[in-house]
Amino acid sequence: MSVHDELTSVQRCLEDLVRSVGRLEQQLGSGGLEMRRVRADADHLRESLALLREAAPGPGGPRRPELVTISDTPYDISLWTDSDDEGLGARDRHAP
Repeated sequence: MSVHDELTSVQRCLEDLVRSVGRLEQQLGSGGLEMRRVRADADHLRESLALLREAAPGPGGPRRPELVTISDTPYDISLWTDSDDEGLGARDRHAP
């Protein structure tokens, strides 16, 4: 099965779980700590699956990461006027 098919299958199972939790909540009431935890866990699963669906590659193939363009222009030299030369220490000090 493809990733898309697997996600669809998980979505169906999760919908069944949410319906079952709803029926259980009607029978037991929604005020107990245990029931609230089960409801919260089911909601977290739905949110997590939604995030997973967004991150998963589409049916056409793997998703390419977004490219970040880095400029070739030189940095402003004034950014490093107060810094030490890496590994050499400060310009006005000498090693012991």
